[in-house]
Amino acid sequence: MHEHLDALEQRMQQLQQAMRRAQLARDEGQVRQLRDELRRTQRAWDALFEQSVDSEDPPTSEETPPGTPAHHAPTEPVTPLPAREQVHQVLNLLAVPAAPKLISTVHEAFFAGALAPSRLTSLRRDEERSYRSAPGARPYYLCPALTSDLLSPARGLLTVSTWPLEQRIVGPLGARVHFLTSALNIADAAERLDPDTLPLAARQLLTRYAQNIPGAQAPIQQRTAVGVPVDLPLLRRAAQDELALHADADTATRTEAAQRARRQLDDAGLLFGGSFQSARRLRSVP
Repeated sequence: MHEHLDALEQRMQQLQQAMRRAQLARDEGQVRQLRDELRRTQRAWDALFEQSVDSEDPPTSEETPPGTPAHHAPTEPVTPLPAREQVHQVLNLLAVPAAPKLISTVHEAFFAGALAPSRLTSLRRDEERSYRSAPGARPYYLCPALTSDLLSPARGLLTVSTWPLEQRIVGPLGARVHFLTSALNIADAAERLDPDTLPLAARQLLTRYAQNIPGAQAPIQQRTAVGVPVDLPLLRRAAQDELALHADADTATRTEAAQRARRQLDDAGLLFGGSFQSARRLRSVP
């Protein structure tokens, strides 16, 4: 339950930051949309917090009705979140476009329950159909990343509609930039948890990131019962150092593509991309 509270708190922080950006851009419509989602997220946090307090503060023996065995105390069944909300949680933790396999892996590492990648195959199409039948009816939509050259859907990469357009665009350096950025965000998420009870799936995920970032692992590592421990500060520094090499070029590419997309695409296209039939024409229009 605590990991869900952490995710909601992180989401509220992201929404507040996005509201400030939208306000600076004088996008009142986006500000209203983000404020509404912030209120819904706050209500969800309040409800979950109350539930956690109740679960951590069971009635004393004096409060238990006579003759009622302690192990027979009624409990509320845990209802798993719908797949789209589980994906939404993971994407807001990563804060970058992500493939179904990574989404499933991160969900297993930091959230309760399993999320099979196969459940995500038709999700994007369902989201687009929902938007086109009733635009704006949902507080957010799961939509594809957009390629920086053709402004078309990037295959297999999901984003959240409430993210800034620049954040939902993938450029030539996107794969590496997203890998490094997600490494930083996953390290932050792991640092908020008790290192002694960090789930094995989270340890394994952090290890894979450290193995694929130069300088993220100490030269001499002491193996323990759960494997080689990951040095989170070292992982963070190594990811930040490499990210600094690519960030300016990647940002410039995505900013230019976003400006072009706003001129060329309608509201639906800004979320779900231009059609493949018109992609080459869009690429050629200044």
